[in-house]
Amino acid sequence: MKWLVSLVGAGLVMVSLRDLFHTLWHPTHHGGLSRLVMTVLWRLARRIRARRRVVGLVGPLAMVTVVGMWTGTVVIGWAVVYWPHMPEAFTVSPGSEAAQESALLDSLYLSLVTVATLGLGDIAPAEGWLRLISPLEALVGFALLTATVSWVLEIYPALTRRRVLAIRLALLRDADPATGQLDSTAGALLLDSLATEVVRIRIDFTQYAEAYYFHDGDDHSSLAATVGFAAALAQRGQTARRPEVRLAGDLLAGALADLAAILDQRFLHTGGPPEEVFAAYATDHGRSGAPS
Repeated sequence: MKWLVSLVGAGLVMVSLRDLFHTLWHPTHHGGLSRLVMTVLWRLARRIRARRRVVGLVGPLAMVTVVGMWTGTVVIGWAVVYWPHMPEAFTVSPGSEAAQESALLDSLYLSLVTVATLGLGDIAPAEGWLRLISPLEALVGFALLTATVSWVLEIYPALTRRRVLAIRLALLRDADPATGQLDSTAGALLLDSLATEVVRIRIDFTQYAEAYYFHDGDDHSSLAATVGFAAALAQRGQTARRPEVRLAGDLLAGALADLAAILDQRFLHTGGPPEEVFAAYATDHGRSGAPS
């Protein structure tokens, strides 16, 4: 029975580590629990009356919640591993009050100080197998800290790329270049560079799905509010006379269709064409609709 309880604790640890791996290091970043937490927080925020303010906090709050979930699951899982063997499989330093507490509380305490790599030493494993797995928990705690820092360093450059594209599209929307203005070598280069940036954003949504749950702010820096104009530019390029401009327009249209497919598959589930997907994307991020 003791070993069965310890196996349950080991299972909790493995669930947390699997979710961490799939969220941060898997090529497609399909984190199950973390994705569920972020989706629930996003939907709750959208139901709040003053949601413009609240939605802006969802992304950072969701990341903190997910990291707390990983840490809590690891701490509880390892505590469950220790619990059936407490206190006979451990040594307690003289004068410590740890032995006067319940076995569960001591197990939680030992797990917490170990995962935090404090190593206070007032409770120490005495049996051989416990002496092997206890340092392993400290390594997991160090990995959690490293993973959290890596996650932050990965997600914010992706958000910056998205907002740079949004601002660029907003400036182009204000300039509103006609088909004749795009029908030039400069126009072909413009459409080609926009296609490249859209492809980068598509990859960001694939590898950093949690970026979807970050609100971009005002319309000027919101991709949800400006991506529709990229589709309008692609259509103008496709009707130009120069072949290089038409090719660049086709590339931009293809990149936008690919981006729409990722947004629909991962988040929106409309099953419609790119125009419908981008309109749903705008609505989901608090915009009235994709601009044309």
